[in-house]
Amino acid sequence: MTDLQIQYKGISTYTKSKGISSLVLAHQTEIETVNNIPCFFWGSLTDPYVTAKCWSTIAKVVRSSFGPIPPSLRDPIVSAGTERIRFEGFSSCNGVYVRLDMKPEAIDGEFIASGTTNVDFNDPMLNALNSIQKNEKVTLAVGQQDMQVITANTKVTEKKVNLPMRWIKGLTSVQLYLADMDLKFELNKIQTIQLFQTLPKGNVKGDFFITKRAGKFMFSTLATADGVRIGGIHRLRLLDGILAIVEKIFVYESADRETCAVVCEFGKMQLLMAFSPDAYRGFSGEGKALEHMTENLPVEWMYGLNSLLKSNETFDPTLLSIEHDVDFGTMDQLTSSLSSIGLLGYDVTARSHFYRQLPFKTERILSLNPRLKNAKKLIENSDVTIVEKRDGYVEANVKGSGVVHKVVIDHNGYRCTCEWFTAYQGKRGICKHVLALKMAV
Repeated sequence: MTDLQIQYKGISTYTKSKGISSLVLAHQTEIETVNNIPCFFWGSLTDPYVTAKCWSTIAKVVRSSFGPIPPSLRDPIVSAGTERIRFEGFSSCNGVYVRLDMKPEAIDGEFIASGTTNVDFNDPMLNALNSIQKNEKVTLAVGQQDMQVITANTKVTEKKVNLPMRWIKGLTSVQLYLADMDLKFELNKIQTIQLFQTLPKGNVKGDFFITKRAGKFMFSTLATADGVRIGGIHRLRLLDGILAIVEKIFVYESADRETCAVVCEFGKMQLLMAFSPDAYRGFSGEGKALEHMTENLPVEWMYGLNSLLKSNETFDPTLLSIEHDVDFGTMDQLTSSLSSIGLLGYDVTARSHFYRQLPFKTERILSLNPRLKNAKKLIENSDVTIVEKRDGYVEANVKGSGVVHKVVIDHNGYRCTCEWFTAYQGKRGICKHVLALKMAV
């Protein structure tokens, strides 16, 4: 029995001794904090002006929308723990993800506990942020039920609000995109200003690319071998408020060249902004997480890790495997599963995962993925017939609506004859027929 299983066994014994035997089953799909801790962090900001500018940028993102959904969500997620504080959020359309990583040197205070809350950045908070000066003393308090910002002139308290359902979907997929990104460009302050001077004005349609010519970076409509594609380039205007104070920026691109991210470096903190392939496409609708959600995560691993790890703690699967006698293959599956339900974030600069403590049910996530539900239904109805199976190759017939689709999974990936795969070629996640075959084998 591993250390993780021992911890799980102790928790399950505790719940049974309390006469709540059904809680063990409930915990298979839910993470909960054991203690209601009123305060995670209390202290001051060492660079309040830059922090306020970054917070205002986050507020701008969560109040924006670039698709058919009107701006309605403005509730950043705040994680405190492991000497760091992180603020995360999405635009209302879920096409832009933003995260501020406040390093230990950005804050001077005490971490009483670790945890996560979800607060509303309303007008009083924005007014307070806009009035913060460079040498002003600003106190920050983050708790389970609220967040407080205290300046010489005002005190603003933001109460905890419910985590938007679309954000839960976004958290299950955006870190999978980030983990697939590589660094393409590094720009200093002058290069950054020069680049954004070439940013087209207005809602320009069509693809644009960040390219480098004669040592100078610019936006261009011409695709080049080393250019980074920007879908919905007008979304980069969200960075306008921090360009004057940024030290340098890093540009990352996914392996499929569909998504990109910009990391703004301020020394004591970093602000990351990731963009979905196009303005009309949100991270929540990409379906990338489906490939990792075909197997249920064993409850003992969930219990053990939730008691071992703190918010913002680096998730090192190799180290965890060695320290707790967990098979490397099992740990790989665990990493994928935790990423797929939003409990792991990804730091592109450190190239490592970090842990989140989010109180929500994973069944809630599954219910938001109709392709996963439909794939399970295909399995239950015995609508998947394997025609051929050999090393590195599986072929099957899968029933569709009045037609039978041919599905193939091999070393080159997967293929299906359905309209979804024909239209998107896997760029919007796998179809229900491929997903059903993956689950079957």
